[in-house]
Amino acid sequence: MAARETPPAMPQNQPERSSNAGEARTAIFEKARPRLLGLAYRILGSRSDAEDVVQDTFLRWQGADPTSIASPGAWLTTACTRRAIDMLRAAHRSRVDYVGMWLPEPVHTLTDSEAEAQLDLSSSLSTAFLLMLERLTPKERAAYLLHEIFETPYPDVAASLDMSEPACRKLVQRAKARISEDEVRYRPTRERQEELLGAFQTAVRTGQPGALARMLASEIRLSADGGGKVAAAAEAIRGDAVLPFLIERLSVWWVSYDWSIADINGAPGFVMRDAGRVIAIVSFAYDRSDTITDIFIVRNPDKLAGLQATKMH
Repeated sequence: MAARETPPAMPQNQPERSSNAGEARTAIFEKARPRLLGLAYRILGSRSDAEDVVQDTFLRWQGADPTSIASPGAWLTTACTRRAIDMLRAAHRSRVDYVGMWLPEPVHTLTDSEAEAQLDLSSSLSTAFLLMLERLTPKERAAYLLHEIFETPYPDVAASLDMSEPACRKLVQRAKARISEDEVRYRPTRERQEELLGAFQTAVRTGQPGALARMLASEIRLSADGGGKVAAAAEAIRGDAVLPFLIERLSVWWVSYDWSIADINGAPGFVMRDAGRVIAIVSFAYDRSDTITDIFIVRNPDKLAGLQATKMH
């Protein structure tokens, strides 16, 4: 009697192999996440929108055929950039109807974190720099950030934007001509910034200008974003009108608030709390004489939601 043929054994490690592959893909994405989030935030000026972009990129990454991806980093950057550009175009349309002045959503940053430790990356998070990027078209903004801030080679920038390399170079050149990067990315020393913050806090809390009067640039400007949901100045306050506003108005309105210093958009700023809730973020811009050129106040509660758990010092 012929021996019965034994059927081939089924692979026992298939589920494990599949699981390992999925974990490896997730690990690749998580390693890239800080960079993707930083890129999306700089393109959009909104932390919440940037997180949506990164989540969309993750879902696309999970559904992509890994055999068709030669460079995971380049693939993720391209997917993230294109999604952020789409969202920026939609955001620009909605900002036409924005009530009052629009300011970027503030983010809490750790100056000693690896992702933002370099001065170039940290200074490109500042409110002043993000506002200057608003002068650019979505593709100019993406090309400029990819090449000038994230040091992406032109061939990779061109691939991300689905453009020729010469066209990409022109985009970056046009962007550089339209912004004055050196002005808005200047930072005094940490000690000088803390001195300026101390003078600001003393002046507002006491109603006495003191040292602050000598620390404001002649063309000082104060911008406030309430989003039509809380009271805020509808237009920028400039020059000689700024100090009286701080001394006569804010010193009355903010008398009961708790002041804390936190790293906001790459530099020390104030987190204002009332009954434990964040109700305002104050950040600053400076010139090369180490005086304050801009005071930015964000009061729109939608933009403060992500800062409710911010650690203070």
